[in-house]
Amino acid sequence: MKRHILLVALLFIGLNANSQKKKKDNKQPLDEVSVSALKWRSVGPALTSGRISDLAINPNKPFEYYVAVASGGVWKTSNWGLDYIPVFDNESTYSIGCITIDPNNTNIVWVGTGENNNQRSVAYGDGVYKSVDGGSSWKNMGLKNSEHIGNILVHPNNSNIVYVSAYGPLWSKGGDRGIYKTDDGGNTWNKILYIDEHTGFNEIHMDPRDPNILYAASHQRRRHVYTYVGGGPGSGLHKSTDGGVTWKEINKGLPGVEIGRIGIDISDANPEIIYAIVEAAERKGGFYKSTNRGETWVKQSSKVTSGNYYQEIFADPVDEDIVYTMDTWMAVTHDGGKTFKNVGEDYKHVDNHAMWINPNNNSHWLVGCDGGIYETFDFGKKWDFKKNLPVTQFYKVAVDNAEPFYNIYGGTQDNFSIGGPSRVNNSHGISNQDWFITHGGDGFESQIDPENPNIIYAQSQYGWLVRYDKLSGEEVGIKPIARKGELDYKWNWDAPLAVSNHKSGRLYFAANKVFRSDDYGNSWSVISDDLSRKIDRNKLKVYDRVLSIDAVAKNGSTSPYGTIVALSESPIDEDFIVIGTDDGLIQITENSGKTWRKVDNINGAPKQSYVNSVYLSQHDINVIYVAFNHHKYGDFKPYIFKSDDKGVTWKSISNNLPEKGSVYSIEEDHIDSGLIFCGTEFGVFFSPDSGGSWKELANGLPTIAVRDIAIQRRENDLVLGTFGRGFYVMDDYSVLRSIENSETSLGIKIFDIRDALMWEKASPLGLPGKAFQGDNFYLAENLDPVAIFTFNYDKKYESLKTKRQNSEKKLIKERKDISYPTYSELYDELNESKPELVFTIRDSDDRVVKKIYKKPSKGLNRFQWNLRYEVKDPISLGSSSFYNPFAGVSEGTLVYPGTYFIDMSVLKGGNTTKLIDSKSFNVVSLKNTVMPTDDRKAKVEFQRKVSLLQAEISEYSRKLSEISNKMPYILEAVKRAEQPIDEISKMIWNINEAIKDINLKFYGDNIKRKLDIQTYLSPYSRLGSVAYYQKYSTAAPTKTHMDSYEIAKEEFQPLKVLINQLRSEMQTLEQMLKDSGAPYTPGRPKAIN
Repeated sequence: MKRHILLVALLFIGLNANSQKKKKDNKQPLDEVSVSALKWRSVGPALTSGRISDLAINPNKPFEYYVAVASGGVWKTSNWGLDYIPVFDNESTYSIGCITIDPNNTNIVWVGTGENNNQRSVAYGDGVYKSVDGGSSWKNMGLKNSEHIGNILVHPNNSNIVYVSAYGPLWSKGGDRGIYKTDDGGNTWNKILYIDEHTGFNEIHMDPRDPNILYAASHQRRRHVYTYVGGGPGSGLHKSTDGGVTWKEINKGLPGVEIGRIGIDISDANPEIIYAIVEAAERKGGFYKSTNRGETWVKQSSKVTSGNYYQEIFADPVDEDIVYTMDTWMAVTHDGGKTFKNVGEDYKHVDNHAMWINPNNNSHWLVGCDGGIYETFDFGKKWDFKKNLPVTQFYKVAVDNAEPFYNIYGGTQDNFSIGGPSRVNNSHGISNQDWFITHGGDGFESQIDPENPNIIYAQSQYGWLVRYDKLSGEEVGIKPIARKGELDYKWNWDAPLAVSNHKSGRLYFAANKVFRSDDYGNSWSVISDDLSRKIDRNKLKVYDRVLSIDAVAKNGSTSPYGTIVALSESPIDEDFIVIGTDDGLIQITENSGKTWRKVDNINGAPKQSYVNSVYLSQHDINVIYVAFNHHKYGDFKPYIFKSDDKGVTWKSISNNLPEKGSVYSIEEDHIDSGLIFCGTEFGVFFSPDSGGSWKELANGLPTIAVRDIAIQRRENDLVLGTFGRGFYVMDDYSVLRSIENSETSLGIKIFDIRDALMWEKASPLGLPGKAFQGDNFYLAENLDPVAIFTFNYDKKYESLKTKRQNSEKKLIKERKDISYPTYSELYDELNESKPELVFTIRDSDDRVVKKIYKKPSKGLNRFQWNLRYEVKDPISLGSSSFYNPFAGVSEGTLVYPGTYFIDMSVLKGGNTTKLIDSKSFNVVSLKNTVMPTDDRKAKVEFQRKVSLLQAEISEYSRKLSEISNKMPYILEAVKRAEQPIDEISKMIWNINEAIKDINLKFYGDNIKRKLDIQTYLSPYSRLGSVAYYQKYSTAAPTKTHMDSYEIAKEEFQPLKVLINQLRSEMQTLEQMLKDSGAPYTPGRPKAIN
């Protein structure tokens, strides 16, 4: 029998391996298509930051520290937070639980992935990472199935010895959980303490006097969609005195009931004292103290926090009686835990998780909370917010139709509902001041009236819906309330909201029932009964058994079970609505809610799985998309299904999506019915064939959960709401409509170009960029006034050198002889002309206004044009050695609005070959000025005239300087010449006098200025003034400017004649020097004897 079982097992393993191999080998044409030209643009915000899990401060350089963001990677600052640099963006996870700097080598940094809290929106990780170069690169060191890491300790004298408290999976049993130790720097791990498959460890601590003495806190907990249980018999405290070889329980004096999470800390001021904050059943938890190294514990008070979210403490390094508790409101004891009071957080975000106390100044702290990082220098009396860390966690995203730039809205984890611009018209970028709050609390799905962008719907947890007036900033509550005689509604933490496109003022909202309003939320109709399974969650198993009502934190911080969590109204038929529930049901009505049809147990979908998204197609009335998210049962696979018959039958379209990465959202392109998008736990993907095949859109996007997707149709922009890195925009994704999962080549082409909005950028801060606001002034990337060009090139350029080296690689691998190139081969290689792609932009009169050169690169490519003419100033190849915001930018004036054309050629070896016919596009002027010119073309022509005259004046200024710069060399050459000097000296004198005279007329009389004697304006300064005020203005030229231009032009002409005469005289002088055998001077040929 055993042999039979073994054979079956081997057969299963073999089949499974073959299946995985087939999936891996199932290459598709889409896999070979590069879409890296399409780049995501981070627009922030950092107005509200995001949840911080841990902080690691360099003990040798406290201005350098690392930030572990719960759902946003690892960030590093080397200047006390003046700026933060993300250093973990390209790893395979984004959720961070803890971070530790090696005390022996501060270049070695350890990261534990998977947030070390247990709340409803926690994300998971894939083990422990190590950097040996200060965060520049990382290596996964194992424990990949831990999912959540509590903390990491490095031996103070031996960097190879590291301890890890592995919390283990939150949503399932098993995995890597326990206390782990490595003796070889993380290459191998030994599990040195283990309780059971349900229990992990949230903390491990080391006695600062003896690294062999360790204390560890075990915690049994489990979360599912329907419940949370925060304790069990596995929770407790443990101690080792031999570096983890042996352990004993040290729970004497702790509550005798089931225990939840325990937070501990050893007082550095007196290591004999250990503090513990203990969560327990029946409200028997409290704050405990041990003065005998954990042998016994004495309860000091009943102070506890939430083991779901906090339960961490920090002992003051100076005063043994002071301890801080992380909580919604941070608290402190000054008497060893007997009494606590709030620290004081008047203008600081609450929900605290991490703390660093300066050991040399215990009034100086860094605190990480749900709102980011705060710093205090006076024990928390005053706080400095680090407002440059864009790690906001968005649940949902929505866009409006505002003009000229649309706005982006979303609801955040514990940081309100927020709105802000997709673009701004200034020269700085999108700043925190551009964002605004639409509603308080934890924010969730927002929607905007499709006809009036000033009407915004926002909500906080459990359905607290408001209508926000963007003009006034007022909000009015419009949450549906149970009718007389009706049971109160069951609301999910994240209730679905939809705005109808069929009727003005129509909204849909859902609890366990569906609501419709036809008057902007002023009143509601209930259009369904309870559409959930109506399961009693208290009869469902946790830890493989049904638990008592007295279980620790039972059902705490969990939404009521049996609620609607997804909703979609058909854009085609107003009577067709689909919803999804948190207990795995899809319900469909085709008569506005009069009757509902239940869809259950879709083949391939997990049982009772959370329906994260439903989507009714805008192209085909029969098509429904649905995404199930089963991660809260420990299943991280993607589950997307499609129905072509209104939900009667279904097929999986998960296909080649990564096997690990739950799906949160679905979106469909409004033009191409086959082009769909999905947001997953680790990125965003598109499919050109309705889910037949998927490809990631990764350029510019860190590893992050994409919780929601919105499309701004007017601009063809794709907008993401990420859970830990704010909003991202892909400007004009329309090229994706041309991509298919086929062998068909796109060829050489320029894709359709959307209208380019043109305006002069404002500078409300006085100067461009951050102006004088300091380096910590946060600015997100803006899309300036540009035309965006996307093209495909079908040839891969390889230089002669690259071809030779590639052929040699094969010979090297085969260990064969390699022939040296011949002289002619090497000559050709070293002198090879590299090809360039030349894009020529012409106006409607066929005049060339811009040429843009690009290196040939096979596949999709993208670049921008700033809608400006080229400058005509004399060429200078030099550049400033420092950033000078007053120096201006070398750029011409804006072109005039109208139709333009762009073509594509290749330049190789001096020969130009046109590749494709020209493509037209429109440049549209933004109507954002009070007094615009009546004749924009005439305005531009005047700007061009000013620019050309200024270029000519600059040219002659340069020529005059060149003559002046020659004179010192000529004077020295005359001294050395073995000839009489009478005639030459006289000529030199005359030229010098002429230079002085022309300089006086060209630039003005500097002597008179010094003596405060009024002078006449020089043509140089007169035109410079006109050019300065005309270059960046779209208003009509003033008469003053036009008159001044004519005066400058008139006064410049005789100076031009004088400089030309002077150049002629200089040539004569140089020839005389040459004839006399004088030494060579710059600018003339050397005499030949």
